[in-house]
Amino acid sequence: MPATDRVTGGLAVAALPAFAAAALYAWTAWCFGSPAAPPDAVAVVGGAVLLLGACSGYFALVGGSGGFFGALLLSLGLLLTVTAADQAASRPAVADCAVREVETKAEHSAGEGSPPTRTVYRLLLDCPDGYPAELKEGRAVAGKGDTVRVAFDPRRRISPEVAGRTTPWTAGLWALALLALSATIAWLKRGPSGRNHD
Repeated sequence: MPATDRVTGGLAVAALPAFAAAALYAWTAWCFGSPAAPPDAVAVVGGAVLLLGACSGYFALVGGSGGFFGALLLSLGLLLTVTAADQAASRPAVADCAVREVETKAEHSAGEGSPPTRTVYRLLLDCPDGYPAELKEGRAVAGKGDTVRVAFDPRRRISPEVAGRTTPWTAGLWALALLALSATIAWLKRGPSGRNHD
């Protein structure tokens, strides 16, 4: 294969993670924010098709162990892209809600070297209009009898959160790092110095 074709092919495969992330972010943002967004089931299926299609295409184009690990990194990067889109989505309504009860649940990870046990806090709320009725957080943001300020989407497409607390930057930066690793693997396997040129 000519060197120019190798470079072009390598660039095309290496660019796949960026194109997939842009498409999935646009789809997720549209589903969360547009008045003409599709029903929830269609939104989930559409997102799943984009994610699985991108990972399958990446694995088929790159191949071998590099294709497997690159597709795994790509899938994690795309999931974090969805998380960033969720955290960036508009929650235009705000309410001061009384915390009726706080429930905790420990989420254990199995296996050696797995992440430590994580505690999820479920706050049962009394809000002025009855919604939201609950809030889930990864840390204790309020106790029973306290008042918490909650930002939410009146159309109920996005989960509520503590007002002013969540930003998309952490998820977005992790997504960029994983997508860059996936693109690097694709370039090393398919670029001008890689082996998989046929």
